[in-house]
Amino acid sequence: MADAPAMADVAEQAYAPYVERMHGVRPAPMDADYAGLVRDGDAWVAEDEGEVVGFLTLVPERAAMHLDGVAVRPSYHGAGAGRLLLTLAEERARAAGHGRIWLYTNEAMVESQRLYERIGYVETHRAEQDGYRRIFYEKELG
Repeated sequence: MADAPAMADVAEQAYAPYVERMHGVRPAPMDADYAGLVRDGDAWVAEDEGEVVGFLTLVPERAAMHLDGVAVRPSYHGAGAGRLLLTLAEERARAAGHGRIWLYTNEAMVESQRLYERIGYVETHRAEQDGYRRIFYEKELG
């Protein structure tokens, strides 16, 4: 079972660098209800020697799987945990019978945008939502 407090800690570390870029606004994942996501959704963690180093949260929807959140501790960036979690998201979506997965990210998170595009996600639209400027992506699953 996923560890909600550890997930919240990972989110705090992973998203902290974006606060300045977003003019002092905390990215939404920093204040997410991880206990609720663990209880009501599909939550997974990546561990290294018992330490939670990343997490993935999915929300099954009627038409597609929503990749609600993915984050990795900055000290583990580049070690493959993020890629592993994104691969797991696609596997879970397929296993649930979905042919498509979607997500959104903040316009300020350009590193995430590059990663999603590199692994096959396609931008579908941009919108302001809940006070955040978001970019929406989806990926067709083969």
